[in-house]
Amino acid sequence: MGTLLKYGDDLTQMAHEGKLDPVIGRQDETDKVMRILSKKRKNNPCLIGEPGVGKTVVAEGLAQLIVRAANIPLKLQGKKVISLDMGRLIAGSTKYGEFEERLTQVVDDVKQIEGEIILFIDEIQTLVGAGAGGHNALDAANYLETSSC
Repeated sequence: MGTLLKYGDDLTQMAHEGKLDPVIGRQDETDKVMRILSKKRKNNPCLIGEPGVGKTVVAEGLAQLIVRAANIPLKLQGKKVISLDMGRLIAGSTKYGEFEERLTQVVDDVKQIEGEIILFIDEIQTLVGAGAGGHNALDAANYLETSSC
C-alpha cells in the first residue's frame, strides 16, 4: 500500500487518531454512500458538487463511522477509507508516461488489498483527459474504469 499512501491519506487511521473534525449535518449523504457501497453490484458512489460543498466531509464521516463501528453495514466493517490526492499524484510528473506509471502503481496497490479499502478520489474530474498526452497515451478515467479495481 506504499504507493497508495504516498499519493493518498488513510482517513480511517486519521479518524482513529482523532485528526478529523467531527462531521455535522451529513448523515443523509453518508447513509446513502453506505447503502451504495453495501450493494453487490453498481457499488461505486460518485459524490458530485462544487468545491467546498462537503464531498470530502462525507468520506471523512464514513471513516469515522467505520472506526467507531457505529451503525454501519457488516460489509463495511473493518474497511479502510483512503483519499487519493490527485494534486499529489499529478505533481511533478513531467516525464512522458510518469503520471500513467504512478496511476498504475496505485491501481496495483488497490488490487493487492482488494475488498479491504474504499478509495475516495478527491477532485475526480481531473482524471478526465489526465495522461492523454499522445495518440497512445492513457486517459486516466478510462484506465480506472477498465482496471477492475
